[in-house]
Amino acid sequence: MEDCIFCKIVDGEIPCFTIYEDERVLAFADINPINTGHTLIIPKSHAENIWEIGEDDLTAVHRASRRLAGAMQRALQPDGIAMLQLNGRAVNQLVMHYHLHLIPRKADDPALSMTEWELVPGDMKVIEETARNIADAC
Repeated sequence: MEDCIFCKIVDGEIPCFTIYEDERVLAFADINPINTGHTLIIPKSHAENIWEIGEDDLTAVHRASRRLAGAMQRALQPDGIAMLQLNGRAVNQLVMHYHLHLIPRKADDPALSMTEWELVPGDMKVIEETARNIADAC
């Protein structure tokens, strides 16, 4: 995709700090990190989101995420790692190329708004109906 910044990184037109690379994926340091070690994993083939990415590329991204999570554990000793993947502008996906964020976290880091929310019991009938509708669509 000619206007995609991540495709330009894959093609070597824009430099990055490569952390891991194989035939299907590229992982590199986020230049706007939430925490030290914040890493992005992308498929080398352009796919905008979860609905477009091929199964083999999706598998490759998540296999790489496990490898990188282990490397982060050894190199940075985080207390946890947030994995964040957004799909669409409505959830603030800024680069329209599928990517997975790996964000090392310490216990005393400020909360990430996606990892903390108020637990409010839902309407069980609505939950059941919605679950059935999604299951039926599988």
